Amino acid sequence: MAISSALSFLSDRKRPIVVAVILFIVLSSLFLLFNPTPSALPFFSSPSSHLSSSETSIPVSSNASPPEAPTSAASNGVSSSSTTAGPVPVSADASPPVTGTAAASDEVGDSTAGPPRPDATADPGDAEADVPQPDHGTSPAAGEESGSAGNNETAAGVSAERDAEGQGGGGAVEEAVELPSWELCEVGKGVVAADYIPCLDNMKAIKALKSLRHMEHRERHCPEPRPRCLVPLSERYRRPVPWPRSRDMIWYNNVPHPKLVEYKKDQNWVRKSGNYFVFPGGGTQFKNGVTAYIRFIEQILPNIQWGIHTRTVLDVGCGVASFGGYLLDRNVITMSFAPKDEHEAQIQFALERGIPAFLAVIGTQKLPFPDNSFDAIHCARCRVHWYADGGKPLLELNRVLRPGGYYIWSATPVYRKDQRDKDDWNAMIALTNSICWRTVVRSRDISKIGVVIYQKPTSNSCYLMRKNNEPPLCSESDGSRSPWYTPLDSCLFPTVSSSGGGNTWPISWPERLDMKHSTTSKNTSFQFSQEKVDSDANNWKDLVSEVYLNEFAVNWSSVRNVMDMNAGFGGYHYGL
Repeated sequence: MAISSALSFLSDRKRPIVVAVILFIVLSSLFLLFNPTPSALPFFSSPSSHLSSSETSIPVSSNASPPEAPTSAASNGVSSSSTTAGPVPVSADASPPVTGTAAASDEVGDSTAGPPRPDATADPGDAEADVPQPDHGTSPAAGEESGSAGNNETAAGVSAERDAEGQGGGGAVEEAVELPSWELCEVGKGVVAADYIPCLDNMKAIKALKSLRHMEHRERHCPEPRPRCLVPLSERYRRPVPWPRSRDMIWYNNVPHPKLVEYKKDQNWVRKSGNYFVFPGGGTQFKNGVTAYIRFIEQILPNIQWGIHTRTVLDVGCGVASFGGYLLDRNVITMSFAPKDEHEAQIQFALERGIPAFLAVIGTQKLPFPDNSFDAIHCARCRVHWYADGGKPLLELNRVLRPGGYYIWSATPVYRKDQRDKDDWNAMIALTNSICWRTVVRSRDISKIGVVIYQKPTSNSCYLMRKNNEPPLCSESDGSRSPWYTPLDSCLFPTVSSSGGGNTWPISWPERLDMKHSTTSKNTSFQFSQEKVDSDANNWKDLVSEVYLNEFAVNWSSVRNVMDMNAGFGGYHYGL
């Protein structure tokens, strides 16, 4: 009543202000009555005390930057403990310090910003773009203070992370493990350190060779004792461009070898474009592009049926492996190989692109593949004298080619009329006839480039009907030898064993994955039961789907090449 009387003397303009002040005093008195500490009042509390645990640990996108502190901040972008009580979210681009030769960052050995990514979005192949990095720069004291700020959930997470890493958090601290000391490899004169391959750059062994006539200097000569050293990355190395973009472009600094750009500029092998090498899909024998070349082969030989009838291909003298790279679009797996020679870093280009390839040469030793391995073999100006040394190089192709498989040869003797080419062509005719290869088709494309396709027989009948037993048939015991570091044969390996029978082509892919429906030569030295194959396939199928694809922190969509160190029946690849 007294308040009403007092308000009646006030003007209408001042009355609401006085009412608000009175209500504020009354509410403050009630707060102090139940909790006499000043922090109970809204205007005395710390702003951080009103943030929930979810608000203090909001994840930051890969392109976001950490919030700036009012005062000086730590070098990794996290504010010091004197300026904030709670943990600061760290950008996914912020990486912990890295030491050693290799680093997890996009660019190694360069503190400046590198060339732009292939597009403006985060690189799907970058681990940092997918998974936010832990804050290794936050001190233990800062973590304790963040727990006292009311964010117990975040503090527990930090403590658990430390325990998992063996860095404290109240648990037992693991003893530091002394890591081995690795030195950089010492390379010979004329060898680039980043390109060093011990078994191919063993200059001491190469100089001791008595002959180079059969490409002995391009074969493997591994040093003894085995080197225990590191091959450094190339200067300004970056995380590779992810698949499938890598088929068409790679970082220049990852394989900084421009010689092929000039050497093959008229054949569209590779071009330099800014910070990239770009691969237009050209080649010595397919100047109109590898896609048109692949289509041309299918036109002149419809039965090739890429990816259905023909699943595995061996590409001899592959260059930068564009043939195999584009056959991937047809569901064909191509193993490409070439020597380490004056075609600078050609296999390095192929592997950087994500195309299966390895360094090898058909010289004096067998290729590291079992008999009857490939559905087709391809050679486009691969510069191998097939008829040399009694035809041993072509006999090696015959060994690894599946019975009924095709050999696709595109070279100048097929379509040019120079005397040298004529002589080479006549020698090839004589050799292919002697090993019973049938000429299926010989044709030219619109650019007048010629191709001839041969087919290997599916039985021994032709071998037994030859007037001259040259080359002679190998004994069956010869087929049991491992091809590793084994000299080339001078004999013709029979299509089937003496027990008779023949070879039928496997059913179409992918049904041939099931060995019950596939075919295995009776002449093989590898005998195994169907139960073992099925068990291996089922085991890997479950393991890959449940563990590899879901539990591993790997972005498999950007992974193209995987080396399986103990392949067995290949069940791991079946699972992938």
